[in-house]
Amino acid sequence: MNVREQSGSVSGWQRSLSAEARSLYLAAIRQEGRSLRKDDDQITADALDELLSLGLLVPDADEPEVFVAVDPAQLSASLSSAWQRQALDLLARAVTLPTDLSELAEAFHSPGQSGGQIEYVRGKALINQRLQQFATEMEEALAMQPGGPRPPEVLAAGVEGDLDILRRGATMRTIYHASTRYHQPTRDYVATLASAGWQFRTLDEPYTRLIIIDRRIAVMPVVEDMSHAAFIHDQSVIKFLVEEVFERNWGRALEFDGDRTVPQEVVSRLRQTIIDLLLAGTNHRVIARRLGISERTLARHIAEMREDHNVDSLFQLGYVLGRASQSPPG
Repeated sequence: MNVREQSGSVSGWQRSLSAEARSLYLAAIRQEGRSLRKDDDQITADALDELLSLGLLVPDADEPEVFVAVDPAQLSASLSSAWQRQALDLLARAVTLPTDLSELAEAFHSPGQSGGQIEYVRGKALINQRLQQFATEMEEALAMQPGGPRPPEVLAAGVEGDLDILRRGATMRTIYHASTRYHQPTRDYVATLASAGWQFRTLDEPYTRLIIIDRRIAVMPVVEDMSHAAFIHDQSVIKFLVEEVFERNWGRALEFDGDRTVPQEVVSRLRQTIIDLLLAGTNHRVIARRLGISERTLARHIAEMREDHNVDSLFQLGYVLGRASQSPPG
C-alpha cells in the first residue's frame, strides 16, 4: 500500500505517535536500508499497526515481509493535501445537503395523505410571509392573541392594512388578554378598527395563540416565541379548533370596543384568575406572563386585593382567599 492509498481516510489519524510507535520508527531508520523485517524482535503489533495506518512504514514492493520507513516531511505534505481535499469536499456537501434534501423535507412535513396535512414553518419572517399570502384574499379571520399589549409602533404600522382588509368585506374577530384594556395605544387601535366593523373581546384567563383563516387553515405556535409554527390544513382539525377552542373562548370573553373605562366585571374576573393561580402556588412571574400583564401591574392588583380583604401580607391574603374558597355558599 503506497502513501497515497494510506492518506485516503482521515479517521486513522492520531494527533501524536505513541512512545512505542515513535521508538519503532527511529529503530527502523537506524537499520540498513531504513527498514525492519516483520520478525524483528523490536516490533510490537500495536506500534507496527500505528505506523502502517499513518503511512510512516510501508511494505516493500518486492519483499512484503520488510517494512520501509517513509520520509515524514514528504508524508506530511501528502497527507495535508489529501485531507484538505477531503475537508473541502465535506464542506461542499454540508452546504449543498439542505438544498438537496429540501424536496424530501417538504414531503416529510407535508404528507399528501387523505384528510389534510400539517406544514411546519421556522423563522418569524417566513411565518409572517406565509400569513400574508393567506391574508391577501381572506374573507374571515379568527384570532386569539395572548401576551398582552403589542408595541405602539407595531399597532400604528398595521392599522391601515387592517382597515383595508375590512374595506374588502372581510369578517374579523380577535380575542385579546384583558390587560390590553389598560394600554392606551391598544385602546386607540381597537377603537379605530371596531368602528369599521372588526369585533374584539378580552379574556382574563390563560390561552394559546391561534389564527384561523377562512376556516381552511389554522396557525398555531410550536414554541412559545412563535419562531416555529404549525400551519394546519386538515379540515377536521380546523373544525375542532373553531368550534371547541375559538368559539368557546369567544363565548366567555367580554366585548371590547376601545373604551377607556375598564368594566368592573373585567377587573373582577381578572382578579379571580390571579387568586386561582396564587392558590395553585404559581409564582408571580409566571402569573404575569400567562395573563399578559407586567409584574408591576400584578403587584398593584394584589395590593388592592390585600386592601379589600384588610390584610397586611401576601401570606394573610392567601389564607383568607383559601378560607373563602373552602366556605360553602351561604
